[in-house]
Amino acid sequence: MLTLLRRPLREVDATATFYVLTAVAAFAYAACFTLNLVFQYRVVGLDPFQMVLVGTVLEATCFVFEVPTGIVADLWSRRVSVIIGFFLVGVGFAVEGVVATFAAAIVGNVIWGIGYTFTSGALQAWITDEVGEAHVARVFTRETQLDLAFGFVGILAAGGLGLIALRVPIIVAGVTLVLLAVGLAVTMPERHFHPTPRGERETFGHLKDQLVAGLRIARGRQVVRVFLFVSVLVGLSSEVFDRLWQVRVLDTFEMPAFLGSDPAVAFTVFALIGSVVSLLASGASGRWLPARVVDENPGLPVALASAAQVVAVVGVALLGNLWLVLAALWLHNASSAFSAPIQATWLNRNLESASRATVLSMNSQANAIGQVAGGPPLGALATRTSIPVALLVSAAVQLPSVLAFLRIRHTTTRSLE
Repeated sequence: MLTLLRRPLREVDATATFYVLTAVAAFAYAACFTLNLVFQYRVVGLDPFQMVLVGTVLEATCFVFEVPTGIVADLWSRRVSVIIGFFLVGVGFAVEGVVATFAAAIVGNVIWGIGYTFTSGALQAWITDEVGEAHVARVFTRETQLDLAFGFVGILAAGGLGLIALRVPIIVAGVTLVLLAVGLAVTMPERHFHPTPRGERETFGHLKDQLVAGLRIARGRQVVRVFLFVSVLVGLSSEVFDRLWQVRVLDTFEMPAFLGSDPAVAFTVFALIGSVVSLLASGASGRWLPARVVDENPGLPVALASAAQVVAVVGVALLGNLWLVLAALWLHNASSAFSAPIQATWLNRNLESASRATVLSMNSQANAIGQVAGGPPLGALATRTSIPVALLVSAAVQLPSVLAFLRIRHTTTRSLE
């Protein structure tokens, strides 16, 4: 196995390999996550606090291991890092699905969280090295298309396999990723890797330097301060919504008669509809929103999207009709998909090239810190009171983000520099 990690038995084209692993991984992730929370609630028997705690452990694992696993990709091999990553993610999925206990859910999420950090960054760096910066944009565009297409296939597979048992799609996803790792060990090429120079390597010292540099930039730029503030708020509030909306639906409503009594079918249909709605919303922000709005007043559509998310969380908490609750869920996800490209454009336009990676990394870290800090208290609140109460509190936590974006909606890019 060590020999395969160092050198594949038969190298194939790097671009073709990237497309295949993209398709397989998209299928496996969708197959696992479509019914994962239903599995945790119905089969494992987790209460709301335990479900949120599992997600918090995952976020904390990814945050802690991002740097040490990045060292493997920097010093040893991007290829090795990717293979190890997919193998561990697959093992983590399988452990959770086969054992089906709270402890297994924790252990499985720790394992696959570590695996994810092995692939994070390393996969994109590998394909960029192999095809060259001049050609990688085309490859990433195709990757997005494959990810969407095979994600839909994975959702459909989750529904079919879930009819056998809710654990089956999770186990199948895990086995699929383990086999993907074995296949990559046999065929994945790496012809252009060079160890990262010492001064550019990801280390804990480098992470500290990023934090200091990011805070220095934030002090001088209002837009950066707002994004960091909002990232913390979204992290604090999002974990309870992401982990418990399915429990809210299962506890409160009967599934529609035409979908049958098995939640595998119902939640597969809900996921498919949600994916289509979010895809349309993402396209709308680029095609239908006037460019002048994004260039001169980006805070307004972002604030409106944030307000829609807050309203949607309140709707999921309080509405008494299944389809209205689902409409609120789809509104929440569509609003996020709509605003994401606008936010990315807005933030990147207000950063110099030298500081861009630092601030973007710090923005992601702020969200992760918020999720780790906010998840357990809101999960405990949901267990001690009710899920609607916890959702309302999470909506209140996110509400200041709307006001923060509105405060700078009339500020131009130039004045923020």
